[in-house]
Amino acid sequence: MHAMQYTFTLPADYTMDVVRERVARTGHLLDDWPGLGIKAYLIRERGKDGSPVNQYAPFYLWRTVEGMNSFLWEGAFQRPTDDFGRPAVRQWTGLAYEEGAAAGSPARVAVRRRQPVPEGVPLTEVAARAVRETGRLAALDGAVLAAAVVDTGAWELVHFSLHAHGAPDGVEGEVFRVLRLSEPGRDLLPQGRQW
Repeated sequence: MHAMQYTFTLPADYTMDVVRERVARTGHLLDDWPGLGIKAYLIRERGKDGSPVNQYAPFYLWRTVEGMNSFLWEGAFQRPTDDFGRPAVRQWTGLAYEEGAAAGSPARVAVRRRQPVPEGVPLTEVAARAVRETGRLAALDGAVLAAAVVDTGAWELVHFSLHAHGAPDGVEGEVFRVLRLSEPGRDLLPQGRQW
């Protein structure tokens, strides 16, 4: 499993309804994308859920690198870059994935927690903690799914979770609203730890 996210930070007075309409109009285009596990169409709005900015920030869990590369290099990614500019595309390697207690429910909220991988702690311990935290997040009431991913270039660990209601107590991180979920290969994403 591979994770990917890019973020478009928009002006403070930007009408986020433009993004909502765009997702409503074009979101279905990835509903059958080969190699895609899920794409969560995410936004943050300035002044809501603690956000200081307006952002459009889709988050992907890919089953295959080929699917991800096809998206990036064969034209689909060109559409948002034409509209908003070319962003940096973050990529992480999967450590763990779990379906949540509310897996059949629509996702309303996403939480992304980024943290550095600490120096001086054995990497096996860091990975084991990430797997346990993924299981904890997935077991929370209203959890749709949870994943842990890592960027070993920046040594950054990311916990990503989707929830059917608001962000539950005990879940820290940036809160996003889910506009839509494309999930052509969600049932094929390997559950549990990724090695």
